[in-house]
Amino acid sequence: MSDKEKNTDGFIPDHGGYRNLFSYQKAEIIYDGTVYFTNRFFHKYDRTVSQMVQAARSGKQNIVEGSMASGTSKEMEIKLTNVARASLEELLIDYEDFLRTKKLPIWHKDHRLVTRVRELNRSTPDPTYETFRKAIEHEDPEICANTMITLIKICTYLLKQQIKQLETAFLKQGGIRERMTKARIKERNKRR
Repeated sequence: MSDKEKNTDGFIPDHGGYRNLFSYQKAEIIYDGTVYFTNRFFHKYDRTVSQMVQAARSGKQNIVEGSMASGTSKEMEIKLTNVARASLEELLIDYEDFLRTKKLPIWHKDHRLVTRVRELNRSTPDPTYETFRKAIEHEDPEICANTMITLIKICTYLLKQQIKQLETAFLKQGGIRERMTKARIKERNKRR
């Protein structure tokens, strides 16, 4: 079965499709960038490496898990999407800690390079790691870390919007219990 699981009959709606979510696409870039960053700027036995990589992985994987759980539990989808957001916020603090302890500046949202990363994100159709590679792998650790912070902020914003949309959809469409009851009543009425 494909990334998006289809259900043409029954009460379990189509679900999955996480690879099409902008939040997932950004989280994948963040994961790859974090693996690169930690390998480059930390000793391999430093506990921070595993913590940062795990936070980045959790951000990405919880989007996947929430998307796949959405067919039977909107509540679980909302919870896991929020866990993804929380994991990425934790990662954001790690990057800020890196900059602060190295006495490097954390860029303001109006910094010209933050503006450039955002512009690249908006203007590039389907941006990937390659879109941001030059900044993520820049020789200057200030540029690397601030680029990652900017990407994380973009992703957490997308996740916040996604959670709002999930909430609205739940209020309008209900959850699986409502769909199960409607399907059962419909089936019962067919037999009469």
